[in-house]
Amino acid sequence: MDTLTVSLGERSYPIYIGSGLLSRPDLLRQHVAGDQTMTVSNEIVAPLYLARLDEAVSGFRHDAVILPDGEQFKNLDTLNSVFTALLEKRHDRGTTLVALGGGVVGDITGFAAASYQRGVDFIQVPTTLLAQVDSSVGGKTGVNHPLGKNMIGAFHQPRCVVIDTDTLDTLEDRQMSAGLAEVIKYGLIEDESFFAWLEENIEALMRRDKDALQYAICESCASKARVVADDERERSGRRARLNLGHTFGHAIETGTGYGAWLHGEAVGCGMVMAADLSRRMGWLDAGDVARIRNLVRRARLPDEPPASMDADRFTSLMSVDKKVQRGRLRLVLLRAVGDAMVSDDFDAGALRATLEAA
Repeated sequence: MDTLTVSLGERSYPIYIGSGLLSRPDLLRQHVAGDQTMTVSNEIVAPLYLARLDEAVSGFRHDAVILPDGEQFKNLDTLNSVFTALLEKRHDRGTTLVALGGGVVGDITGFAAASYQRGVDFIQVPTTLLAQVDSSVGGKTGVNHPLGKNMIGAFHQPRCVVIDTDTLDTLEDRQMSAGLAEVIKYGLIEDESFFAWLEENIEALMRRDKDALQYAICESCASKARVVADDERERSGRRARLNLGHTFGHAIETGTGYGAWLHGEAVGCGMVMAADLSRRMGWLDAGDVARIRNLVRRARLPDEPPASMDADRFTSLMSVDKKVQRGRLRLVLLRAVGDAMVSDDFDAGALRATLEAA
């Protein structure tokens, strides 16, 4: 087992990464302050892993709520069902929520914890690669709105993150590829050597080689932990670099209807589009863009947006992105492989050309 720390002063917390951790009740129990827990899972994950988690919290007053599966259910109605369960089961301010599932479950559970009785503890137990390397770490929680992804939410840090890599054994191939998009992102934004390692080892990751996955997850979580410790609430701009490909990707998710494209699929395509715009701005050369596109393809991710998304549709949806400030769209672009920046100083004609070319 590897243990990392997200350093946030008195709100610091560990990330445990390893095989068989769901059979280690001590990891979770030490972070439950009260005598009540509520596990939030979904209809796909619960039959696989809820019983093992129930054993870990035996002795506590424990309940569970099972959500429908899918990005299309990441909304206020589903969030309200968690509040209803907490109230019906008489959970008090000392309760601890446990998110058992992928990014949707984690985001909803975290937002519920941030809001219920003005804030209760929660623990992340992510079961998808994307959630393990990205959404479970850093305290971003929330739900979608029909007009924009993740537009309603709060920052609320977990008490710990327990990443049992064995849960990836039951993950479908499409979800595995979606998670690799976020892994690739870490190499692109600040670590060219990790990006090069991914180029050499992407097939091993696709085969779910245990050693390769452990290394990739640890490197990704370490990168995320450093960024969050430096810029927890995305105020200095460093954390915003984690959104490489996300402005394009969120437009795809919203424009096609939540759930049609997986988040990682949209991000993978979005990173290729961001690389293309960076080339048009004179920062990347054609060889860099080809490296990025090739790795995205080797991870079996789309590198072109759906035909239903034209340049005008992209422009409209991107205008309501969270990174719009004072009416100006900010994008995460690449000065080089391993060197990302956030800027609103890009050529509008170059952006239009990227959208039309895609």
